[in-house]
Amino acid sequence: MPDTVAQIVTQLTIWALPALLAITLHEAAHGFAAHRLGDDTAKRAGRLTLNPLAHVDPVGTILLPGLLMVAYFLGAGGILFGYAKPVPVDYRRFKNPRDDMAWVALAGPAVNIALALLSVLLIIVLMPIGGAFASWAVNMLRVSVFFNCLIAVFNMLPIPPLDGSRVLAALLPPRWAWHYIRLDRYGLLIVLGLFFLPPLLFGWSPFIPLVFEPTLALARWFLSLSGVPLG
Repeated sequence: MPDTVAQIVTQLTIWALPALLAITLHEAAHGFAAHRLGDDTAKRAGRLTLNPLAHVDPVGTILLPGLLMVAYFLGAGGILFGYAKPVPVDYRRFKNPRDDMAWVALAGPAVNIALALLSVLLIIVLMPIGGAFASWAVNMLRVSVFFNCLIAVFNMLPIPPLDGSRVLAALLPPRWAWHYIRLDRYGLLIVLGLFFLPPLLFGWSPFIPLVFEPTLALARWFLSLSGVPLG
């Protein structure tokens, strides 16, 4: 039992920091992009910061992912899921609301891709050093690549209110886009229903082909640049 607890704690230290940074900096990027395009709502709310603590949601960023990680390491399986406090954005402050909302939405996944690339570069630097700390750091950075790819891929799904829906709304005719964005009020229910109900009812999850497999492909490509396998 002590060995099991020690293993869980070790794994949590490797997974927790990359997950926290990937989720919270994703939200921070939305705020910075919105501010750049003329909306200072996030700044006035104190969310225009790289401090992860400003974006943490106690349930979505800490409790839920933590419980899912523990369940995963104990062999219960399942998917890892979490979220940060959404950054407030007022589209009425933009000069071109539809296009600017798309750019704000793209900023989040773009930062995740940048973090994945930075993690790969750090792996390349740390690999020749060796030692216990370098080994731990490389494992953590490998997880960072995976998590950032996961969040980028997941958020680009065209399901309101995910980032991909904002991009698609900018491409749709205005009338269609208006009806489409109105699905925002049901967005969380749609996401949870899509990814959690099919496994319970049919023993199959669309999460695998829509998110997990593209994430693995992207993460493996990134890590191939460093010569380190995903694991």
